[in-house]
Amino acid sequence: MAGIAFDQRDGLIWYNGEFVPWADAKVHVLTHGLHYASCVFEGVRAYGGEIFRLEDHTERLIKSGEMLGFTIPYSAEQLNEAQGDILRRQNLVDGYLRPVAWRGSEMMGVSAQSNSINVAIAAWEWPSYFDPAERLRGIRLDHAIYRRPDPATAPSKAKAAGLYMICTLSKHAAEAKGYADALMLDWRGHVAETTGANVFFVKDGVIHTPTPDCFLAGITRDTVIGLARKRGIEVVERTILPEELDDFEQCFLTGTAAEVTPVSEIGEHRFEVGEITQQLMNDYLAEVQPKPSAQPLAAAG
Repeated sequence: MAGIAFDQRDGLIWYNGEFVPWADAKVHVLTHGLHYASCVFEGVRAYGGEIFRLEDHTERLIKSGEMLGFTIPYSAEQLNEAQGDILRRQNLVDGYLRPVAWRGSEMMGVSAQSNSINVAIAAWEWPSYFDPAERLRGIRLDHAIYRRPDPATAPSKAKAAGLYMICTLSKHAAEAKGYADALMLDWRGHVAETTGANVFFVKDGVIHTPTPDCFLAGITRDTVIGLARKRGIEVVERTILPEELDDFEQCFLTGTAAEVTPVSEIGEHRFEVGEITQQLMNDYLAEVQPKPSAQPLAAAG
């Protein structure tokens, strides 16, 4: 279904507890989430019929809503079950899921105390976030035009829609110059992340990654750190300054959509797709595959 607009696809979407035809999963133009970004979401992947780290994603979705001042009106168990159900009903074995929760249209204005909280879950096939050929040789990053904000100015630990506006603008600016993505600094000028993934660097066999004090400590990030340490590779979480980029030999990104993606350059800085990066790419792909004891979700007939 590549190239088909997302509002014109086929199938079902779980919407406020019911399965509705894809084309009917709509919101009103005066929905608060559209005007004031009172919306949180998750990106989740399924491999071989099993949803990877489903409980962790659902827990983060619920906590993100709480950070925006609302309670999602479904339990974690209900949301987990709904994600498994929509994956089956969409006949997906390998797929991407997008749970999203937002304030409705009962009130229009900055205050929305009486607005209902809506929840939807969609699932579709999404094999790779970046171009597969470019990904293998390492994607190219530009320097982002915006920075991650001070946590005192925004709920930076929430996976909230409004926090991605500067990511879209930065990614568009990078793509206009021929890059795949952009590296963002934080408000202090420290290396933070890209527009949609966490970043890692390698020097002398040691992995370095920014301390996630103003951006999401991704679930894939956590998985990859665990895989690296299992192999005896030291992982250091610390402040990384832009002037250090020339000192690193390898660079890679992690994210649910990006998985483990090598980086070949960031602006004027160059990196190799080295052994540690390649090893973690393979280890991650092995980690996300259903284990022999797991029971894959059966496709709907």
